[in-house]
Amino acid sequence: MNKEIIKFLRQSYSMTQRDFAKLVNCSFALIALVEVGKRKVSSDLEKKVKNAFNLDDQDIQSITSLVSEFSKGLPPFM
Repeated sequence: MNKEIIKFLRQSYSMTQRDFAKLVNCSFALIALVEVGKRKVSSDLEKKVKNAFNLDDQDIQSITSLVSEFSKGLPPFM
């Protein structure tokens, strides 16, 4: 899991960084630092995010593919 996935999930649910942090039970500062690339997604944070959004490794893989397509500027599924 990386910063792009964190930001994608947060924005997909129209959440602020504070709301996202409350949901995953971590500090707002951690989410802010992760999103700007000053902190890496720890295994603990990844676990919390997966639990909060009921995600498994396959879901993360799918999200990673979507984020990759978005970053290319191409519509997904083309």
